[in-house]
Amino acid sequence: MDIGGLETVVANSTYISARGSFDGTANPAANRDKKYFAKLKLPHITVCEGLQETLELQFHSVCVEQPIGKRLFQEFLEKANEYRGPCRLWKDIEEYDTAEDKDRAQKASRIIQRYMEPSAKHFCPFLAENGITKVKERHQEAGDDLFVETLESVMDFLKEVPFTFFLETMYFKRFLQWKWLEMQPIGEDWFVEFRVLGKGGFGEVSACQMKATGKLYACKKLNKKRLKKRKGYEGAMVEKRILARVHSRFIVSLAYAFQTKTDLCLVMTIMNGGDLRYHIYNVDENNPGFEEPRACYYTAQIINGLEHLHQKRIIYRDLKPENVLLDNEGNVRISDLGLAVELNDDQFKTKGYAGTPGFMAPELLKGEEYDYSVDYFTLGVTLYEMVAAKGPFRTRGEKVEPKELKMRIINDPVTYTEKFSEVTKSFCEGLLEKEVDKRLGFKNGNCDELRAHPFFSNVNWRKLEAGILPPPFVPDSRTVYAKDLDDVGAFSTVKGVTLEEPDKQFFDEFASGNIAIPWQEEMIETGVFGELNVWGPDGGVPDDLRRESILEQPPKSSTCCVS
Repeated sequence: MDIGGLETVVANSTYISARGSFDGTANPAANRDKKYFAKLKLPHITVCEGLQETLELQFHSVCVEQPIGKRLFQEFLEKANEYRGPCRLWKDIEEYDTAEDKDRAQKASRIIQRYMEPSAKHFCPFLAENGITKVKERHQEAGDDLFVETLESVMDFLKEVPFTFFLETMYFKRFLQWKWLEMQPIGEDWFVEFRVLGKGGFGEVSACQMKATGKLYACKKLNKKRLKKRKGYEGAMVEKRILARVHSRFIVSLAYAFQTKTDLCLVMTIMNGGDLRYHIYNVDENNPGFEEPRACYYTAQIINGLEHLHQKRIIYRDLKPENVLLDNEGNVRISDLGLAVELNDDQFKTKGYAGTPGFMAPELLKGEEYDYSVDYFTLGVTLYEMVAAKGPFRTRGEKVEPKELKMRIINDPVTYTEKFSEVTKSFCEGLLEKEVDKRLGFKNGNCDELRAHPFFSNVNWRKLEAGILPPPFVPDSRTVYAKDLDDVGAFSTVKGVTLEEPDKQFFDEFASGNIAIPWQEEMIETGVFGELNVWGPDGGVPDDLRRESILEQPPKSSTCCVS
């Protein structure tokens, strides 16, 4: 074995050891750095109570979207007799939404008995009678939308008087403490770096671990000088801003953004299973590509990710197999949003040449204005490649001049091999339609047109959305699905670029620190929230939430020192 091969083996071994097994037995707390964990300390309320004047304190943001805010709000509701019923109804509806099909009718009956019967202990009188009647008539069907109106009524009730009262309680003060901790500066010293997983356009992507919690992430580095030389500032900021905006199980999440002396760093969801291109061509080189059920599963998850982006008025523009990553369980997420573009509220189309050769839609190549439809053309190319193990406009390894490739995409019909069933061919044709108006895609604010296609006849979309539909393939926990270190390649040194004050201002703006929702999820998932969220005797107000405690002398120690 050569030195390069040995280096890869050692790097893989260290990385696998750090991440533990994929079966959930790995304990992040065991990998915490005690020094950095000690820095995760909630401040005294006098330090952070001023945040009440600066934070956006909208009900949905604080109590629904933010995981710690939601936890604390529900704790408050559980302690108040008059709000315990609505709180438990909220939790039971969420449990119903993620339950197995065979259990849903029984859970629906239980919800009716507990909250919709006037004689029930937790009857919710704010629920409209006609709404209750509708639920009772349909509950045996156990449909996906059975409790949609009920949950809306619960939220409408909770966002008024209960939320107003919550803002006056110790639970909200504790929320302020967590927000203060979330806003503290963070830098490279908080992370330990493992092996390089791949290369981006401006730097390496490495596995890393957050020292204070033990959670593993991927760190995408953007070399400052390379960014400046290639005029990449705008794209980097757009990617960072979009990643901070989106929150979907089908798109990688941004948890931290910071800078080092040489790089801007985006710390994101670690996807240990590798990218789809690697799986299409490298895992079984004698039989490249996927069977249709596997390709169908990944396509369905990609559609959910695209829908989330498009509902937020974001055009992705760079969907391709290497930008779709597998996690530990075998689910996929969209990554690398560096070429994405945001539409303004009054904007419906954009212009601009962006994407990967062989994937770009005809209207984009022709220099015309385009909308979200370009992403469904790239989805068609991606699905085709998953099944055929080659692109629809060139054979694998074929050298094609850009002009020739462009003309093929604009003019040539796509041919299909015997690997495509009729239903898969039909779906691919709908995505690869050259005329935008005839192309399948995002219509009326959703992707229901795509979901209704027979290609997805065996997909349970509710389970897929909830993350409980078993994947067709689960990555091996002992394998690193990445190229050997020698094959990743190194970047050359950037010469002739000087960083000046305007550059440094941009870097400071980029390095915004912790991203609220992923950071709060990390605190909960790794057990930090449970360890720090301690109340006083009998669940009362703890000292760190009592303003007057700052003036009180600590109790004298009874320890006797003898010289």
